[in-house]
Amino acid sequence: MPFSHILGQDEAIRTLTRAIQGGRVHHAYRFEGPEGVGKEMAAFALAQALVCTGGETLGCGRCDACRRAVTLAKDRPEVPLHPDVILIERGLYPPGTIGRNTEESSQVSVEQIRRLVLPHASYPPHEGRARVFIFRRAEELGTAAANALLKTLEEPRQGTHFVLMSSRSDRLLDTIRSRTLKIRFGPLPDPIMRKILTDQNVPAEKQDIAIELAAGSAAAALELADAERTAARDEFVAAMLAAVKAPDMGPAVALAEARDTKDKDRLKEDLRALGAMLARSARTRIEADPRAAAIDAQRYTAVLRAIGYIERNASASLSIVSLVSEMREAIPG
Repeated sequence: MPFSHILGQDEAIRTLTRAIQGGRVHHAYRFEGPEGVGKEMAAFALAQALVCTGGETLGCGRCDACRRAVTLAKDRPEVPLHPDVILIERGLYPPGTIGRNTEESSQVSVEQIRRLVLPHASYPPHEGRARVFIFRRAEELGTAAANALLKTLEEPRQGTHFVLMSSRSDRLLDTIRSRTLKIRFGPLPDPIMRKILTDQNVPAEKQDIAIELAAGSAAAALELADAERTAARDEFVAAMLAAVKAPDMGPAVALAEARDTKDKDRLKEDLRALGAMLARSARTRIEADPRAAAIDAQRYTAVLRAIGYIERNASASLSIVSLVSEMREAIPG
């Protein structure tokens, strides 16, 4: 994946390409930013540039080394075919591969670091002039794993490079943060999001809501535009509005009981869709019907509060019922 294919991250890509062209690639980068904005594409583009045998400084993207650097195995573990590009992620490797009896359920284990990072980092690359370790969601490094990595991360062998990607860098140990050079990846602007969705054949009528809810993440927008997800989200919004208009709270209680309240991320996404609908309604009604617009605005505020409660681990069922009750009581100020 050449750097030229990465959209909307001009400053980050300039920083990386200048370092490569000047022969000053840092031994440990920390790519910070939301999920789905190009961090992983940039990490693999850097890996291609470092292992390329095609004679191009930024990676030719065509030679066998470049192709294998970004081609993942079809079977588990789905890791790059190039032996000098090593992917680290929680649950990526079968337990036996990393010397465990069980799957890594909540964090990258110290066994994965000891089996897959430390031994390889102690020796020269297998084929080329560099070896690159790419960490997906580095915030999932367990404390023992992070501590096991520190010395190697601070003083790696010549030609060994680390890229730690994170959308929650505040969860990284300070010692990890201090040993890595930050490269910031921001949310993608709407025009680029729209281009990505269009290139992926997402219908125009689905793009606006996907972009509005995705907060600058192309991956999130593509998922949000999925037909099944769109239908389920629209069904939830319609059910909430019907519950608000119902003569009593029965439909609200039924909706809360039918909802899979364990998936709070999906519920927050659906609530954000409800909020987006209310915000659009308020904007379109402000001149013709100020009273209705004011009610929409109050209900929008109530939705934001409900999302906040859920983020603080409030009961999803109670949050739905309480939100419907609050929306029913909204009156213009």
